[in-house]
Amino acid sequence: MGMFNVREPRRFEHKYIYVDERKERLAKIEERAKRELGMLPEEEFNPESIRGKFLESTTHLKRRKQNGGPAISLPVAIVLAVLLTILLFNILNGNI
Repeated sequence: MGMFNVREPRRFEHKYIYVDERKERLAKIEERAKRELGMLPEEEFNPESIRGKFLESTTHLKRRKQNGGPAISLPVAIVLAVLLTILLFNILNGNI
């Protein structure tokens, strides 16, 4: 291991044993069809229903979310390090 290769622990992922995904997907399709035919009232807007839709549609963001992605980008980290170094240098020399 290097100084900059800090490994993160594995994320907890709980997979249900007794869930039939096919049955749930069919129930959603049936409900949507009934709403379109007017058998059920229109569903009210729910902000939770659109959460995560953008990430699902893009492959690179989906991959980045799975891998954890960097908390801060490298150029931002370099700029912050340079600014902190300049500030520390000025404090030690009594300029501030």
